[in-house]
Amino acid sequence: MNIDFSMIWFAIIIFATLMYIIADGFDLGIGIILPFTRDKIQRDTMINSVAPVWDGNETWLVLGGAALYGAFPFAYAVIIDALTIPLTLMLIGLIFRGVAFEFRVNALPKHRLFWDSAFIGGSFLATFCQGITVGAVINGFNVTERHFSGSALDWLTPFPIFCGFALLVTYALLGSSWLIMKTEHQLHRKMCTITVYLAITLLVVIAIVSLWTPLTYADIAQRWFSLPNLYFLLPVPLLVLACAWGIVRSAYNYGHYQPFLLSLLLVLIGFAGLGISIFPYIIPPSISIWQAAAPVLSQQFMLVGAVIIIPVILAYTSWSYYVFRGKVNANESYH
Repeated sequence: MNIDFSMIWFAIIIFATLMYIIADGFDLGIGIILPFTRDKIQRDTMINSVAPVWDGNETWLVLGGAALYGAFPFAYAVIIDALTIPLTLMLIGLIFRGVAFEFRVNALPKHRLFWDSAFIGGSFLATFCQGITVGAVINGFNVTERHFSGSALDWLTPFPIFCGFALLVTYALLGSSWLIMKTEHQLHRKMCTITVYLAITLLVVIAIVSLWTPLTYADIAQRWFSLPNLYFLLPVPLLVLACAWGIVRSAYNYGHYQPFLLSLLLVLIGFAGLGISIFPYIIPPSISIWQAAAPVLSQQFMLVGAVIIIPVILAYTSWSYYVFRGKVNANESYH
């Protein structure tokens, strides 16, 4: 039996990326919505809700990047060349956010605003650049003789920029719905109200992206609207509508767990829609996962490590969330 190691590694990268979006998405989202409150106690509560787990969430980003480098070095080289600027800015944003986590809890009152601003700015910058990266991948890259042949500013076009805005809304929704689940009283009610508006905004954003991509990219239009694909893929937009309605309804009724779970499902559906649009190309519009793959022996060697490390990551991540389950308050300090 022939084993397709390229497909296995593609699945691992997709899994790591999805786990990163889900896990780090809501703590980046908290930084995005932090300006909605000026109250010190509420801000402390918001940050304390993710303080014990935020650094572990970023493990998935490291895993996904390392897997791409090892299993698909051609794709890694092209993406790094094409997106050097937004990826560098993303890392700067993540650094500022991480430093703010560590410093704000011990900062003097007169310095607290600076570290809050660093946390907010880092969250905005990292998220926006991640959205630009997604939009640039959908746009595709110019590749000549296995080298990136485009400009360092090819990503600076309307669609990737709009995708950056779209991801800001997405992460903000994950953050607000997470806080619905983790907070009580006035902050809980405030997050419910914010979640209603964010869910409606995200639905509009999804509609714009869903129209923009097929109108701009003929291959994507063919994939979604040709028969019989249209019949098979019709449940995707219907599920998006159902999830958005469920989020709005549960948040309006001051629910606790349902808004976050439905937000995760909405992100999962959107991620699946992205996969449907570009698969099997890892470097759209023409380089498939098999063309960009490393030698089979390299993929086999790496897979041994992945089989060991991924269950370990899942185990300690699950244990962390279990230990820090339940509601939080401002008195539960990071340290």
